[in-house]
Amino acid sequence: MMPMFEKLAKNLKKNLLWYSLIAIGLGWALGLAFHDFAMVHKTLLSNLTTVLVFLMIYPMMVNLNLERIPKVLKEPKPVLLSLVYNFVLTPLIAFLLVKGFIHDPNLALGFLLVMLVPGSSMSIGYTGLAGGDLEVATVALGVNFLLIPLMLPLWVKLLGSAYNVPVPLSLLLKTVFVVLILPMFLGDLTRRLLIRRLGEKGFSKLKPLFGSITMTTMLLLVGLIFFMKAQLLLSKWFILVELAVVNTVYMLLMLALITWLDRALGLSYEEHMGIVFLSVGKNNGTAIAIATLAFQPLVAIPAATLPIFQIIFLILYLRLAERVKCFFEVNMCSKGTSGEPEVG
Repeated sequence: MMPMFEKLAKNLKKNLLWYSLIAIGLGWALGLAFHDFAMVHKTLLSNLTTVLVFLMIYPMMVNLNLERIPKVLKEPKPVLLSLVYNFVLTPLIAFLLVKGFIHDPNLALGFLLVMLVPGSSMSIGYTGLAGGDLEVATVALGVNFLLIPLMLPLWVKLLGSAYNVPVPLSLLLKTVFVVLILPMFLGDLTRRLLIRRLGEKGFSKLKPLFGSITMTTMLLLVGLIFFMKAQLLLSKWFILVELAVVNTVYMLLMLALITWLDRALGLSYEEHMGIVFLSVGKNNGTAIAIATLAFQPLVAIPAATLPIFQIIFLILYLRLAERVKCFFEVNMCSKGTSGEPEVG
């Protein structure tokens, strides 16, 4: 049974871009075909959204090992930089981008919201494929995730007010608790119980199952969001054009800027690869969950479309790993016979 889930998890990660496009297209088409059903059953669809949110976040938290977080004290520099990138640099750049490219206030708030939820579900996987420091990646992911409940309401309230969009702070805090803090507590408890019962090796065999549940549920939630707002998106197709432009500019700008900064600040190639995917990639599932539960569905559209651009650019960056390594290790590359380093 476990090999089947391992194959499923690998397949979902490898083809997540195409599955996201299918989920968007299918949800949109069904939403147009059954518009009356969506309008009549708003409450039912809202309750279904809540169920999908839990099924998406909880398994993710089971796979998160909080016990590794104290190790950040040994090598704090990369992790501290990831915090600066995610909670200082990204909000400022995102704010400037929406000012220049996005005109709908709800979409602007939705884009800012997704930018404030770091930690792509595949960031550690990308790090491993690039030969980066997995321990740095794991600890940075945990620390950043722990700060989301503190930094997200602060930034959303601050930036949301600039667009005259009402931010229900009490509902937002409640959503952060339901979506992040409670699943984190339950996930850590589940993890400890499973390890005690099955051992580390037994638990490791279950990880693909949890990952598969998270990714599958995220795709269902993306499809449901487009189902619920299909008619609106058809009448305002330019929304998707705006998001395509702003997402492309964001990905190119952040990848280039963080690569240059990490080298200038003395990080090794391995440390850089441990935080770059975490700092540029966003946890779209969590952002979708928060946007859907705390705001109207339109606010969740940026988070639902970002995976398309995120996957494309992060995979392209991964394919440039050897060139990036040469950028960090100039002497090593200049002395090599082939001029191309090997990336694990």
